[in-house]
Amino acid sequence: MKRPLVITDCDEVLLHMVRHFRDWLDEEHDVLFELEGNPFVQSMKRRDSGVAMSEDEVWELLGGFFDTQMGRQTPIAGSVEAIAELQREADVVVLTNLVDKRNEARTRQLREFGITVPVYTNQGPKGGALARIVAEHDPARAIFIDDIATHHESARAEVPHVHRLHFCGEPAIAPHVPCALEAGDAHARIDNWAEALPWLLETLHGEKK
Repeated sequence: MKRPLVITDCDEVLLHMVRHFRDWLDEEHDVLFELEGNPFVQSMKRRDSGVAMSEDEVWELLGGFFDTQMGRQTPIAGSVEAIAELQREADVVVLTNLVDKRNEARTRQLREFGITVPVYTNQGPKGGALARIVAEHDPARAIFIDDIATHHESARAEVPHVHRLHFCGEPAIAPHVPCALEAGDAHARIDNWAEALPWLLETLHGEKK
């Protein structure tokens, strides 16, 4: 019998990222990153001048973080244990929006926390990559977990039969993140693993339609 499949994002779902990115920007670049609900690219400014960072500068810094600072990242509470539990019931893979050259580093990073899973890297909306992963695995049932509403919108458009959980495990930004459930693009919105895991297990077993 075919096993179900869980496709999960990494940053703010399995691992904290923005809090560590914020600290690094402050310590190493004298950049203030305020997690107060503004769009990501508009949330950073030079501490000495108050001048907002350009989009190109933001993406350059973000790339620098992932190239040199992934060791700062820490697991979101309950994520490691939840993935271990899910792997008893389903195949689990990670779909992360990093450039392909960082795939090996992400795979290694997760393994160091005890999360041994295949990692797929992607750029842009995730619906197309999600469709390819689902086709590759041909699961009995599939669930997609991500913290960004636009990825759920993309997933709904490309693979509407996949169950979608909107999950943002960073309390500093979760209240400000546009909600995919409210938009009609996710089946549930849960921001902690203690509540998410039972929902996921029920969905994997077909108890939720």
